[in-house]
Amino acid sequence: MKAIQIRDDDERSLYWTDVERPQPGDGEVLIKVAATACNRADLLQRRGMYHPPEGTSEILGLDAAGTVEQLGAGVDDLEVGDRVCALLSGGGYAEYATCPASLVLKVPEHLSLQEAAAIPEVFFTAFTNIFLEADHQPGETVLVHAAASGVGTAAVQLCNAFESPVYGTASSSKLNFLRELGVQEAIDRHNEDFSARIDALTEADGVDIILDPVGADYFERNLHLLARGGRLVVIGLLGGSESEISLGRLLMRRLQVIGSVLRSRSLAEKSAIADEFRRRVWPLFKDGTLQPVIDRVMPIQEAQKAHDLMFENATIGKLVLTIDEE
Repeated sequence: MKAIQIRDDDERSLYWTDVERPQPGDGEVLIKVAATACNRADLLQRRGMYHPPEGTSEILGLDAAGTVEQLGAGVDDLEVGDRVCALLSGGGYAEYATCPASLVLKVPEHLSLQEAAAIPEVFFTAFTNIFLEADHQPGETVLVHAAASGVGTAAVQLCNAFESPVYGTASSSKLNFLRELGVQEAIDRHNEDFSARIDALTEADGVDIILDPVGADYFERNLHLLARGGRLVVIGLLGGSESEISLGRLLMRRLQVIGSVLRSRSLAEKSAIADEFRRRVWPLFKDGTLQPVIDRVMPIQEAQKAHDLMFENATIGKLVLTIDEE
């Protein structure tokens, strides 16, 4: 089969070439991939800064959508030919990928495989961190940073679906899109002080949950904005990893700071998350309440260009890469 590989050069450039086709192990399925999607984790892995979990594919790609090609031993809830999407630990940038059956979702007929490829990583991430890690309760207010990103657009939609007021930060060119997506207020992250703006919007009461991929640059302001009993979930370090914490505020307001990753969790943990996702979220895709946000669709041979666009923050939602059968 063919897959994207990383050249050992200064640019760590990407190329499409022949590699060995994987085989499904016990409890796994082999997926003939029709589409995959780009995530920021791919950029980090390409630069040698985010290694795949031990025993998983070294090939980039945390999403896949396609058809079941082969069943491993013990898989009895899927059939060859089923249209599926899957949350991967790696291997999505390829013609074939293996995945534990517990992390595979059957794709509703009204969704294309290109659309389905834009769902797993970002919606699992948003759901895990807002609804499980932060223990979201009905009606709680949520602030989503980088709200026009893949995870951000998923988080905004989930908050809307579960009737929680949601605020979002993004660059100025993306604010109108966020308003259309359903945020209460869209805040310009470059030209506005999001902390002062949220204070004004909430009459200094703050928000219950903050989903943050930025880290150190936003840390102090995020703590300031948490309501009593509020939870900050840090899912990325785009703005640095070193920061000070006000323990007094943490104690007096009973705040929680939660660090969270998804990819390196055990299969048992991810399978439990998938079960909750299948029960609470997947029906909202089936009835059309939730929809993946796709910036553009590109052939997988243009993965390098897709990475450049993502690095430049020039996209809204997901970049999907398609794989031609020929």
